[in-house]
Amino acid sequence: MHEWALAEAVISTAIKVAEEEKLKEITEIKIKLGELQQIEIEIFEFALKEIIQPQKQLLRKAKIEIETEKAILKCRVCGQEWNYGDAMKNLCEEESESIHFVPDIAHVYIRCPKCKSPDFEIVKGRGVWVESIEGN
Repeated sequence: MHEWALAEAVISTAIKVAEEEKLKEITEIKIKLGELQQIEIEIFEFALKEIIQPQKQLLRKAKIEIETEKAILKCRVCGQEWNYGDAMKNLCEEESESIHFVPDIAHVYIRCPKCKSPDFEIVKGRGVWVESIEGN
């Protein structure tokens, strides 16, 4: 499950920032998840809590805020923009799972709803990033 690997990366980033900024404790971590990553939020939250346990001193008061950024796709041929969630409704479970593990494979399964081209860009809603870390 890549949720665990992502959770480890987030906590590792938070610890590194705390060390660089000489923070004694982290009070808040804001995380943004791109919809295209198809992260299971419950598993991700559980993984974060489990990974935080050994870091009790530094992270004991850390509030974790997670926000999902909706994915928007834009056709490079006709300029049409559409919602990734709508595109996923037309896919079977196997296709959806393929995109879950390798987001770039979306171009194999998803087409522009207007001109049917597979040539589109992901305008937003991709990736996982730490938006901010607060502490003292």
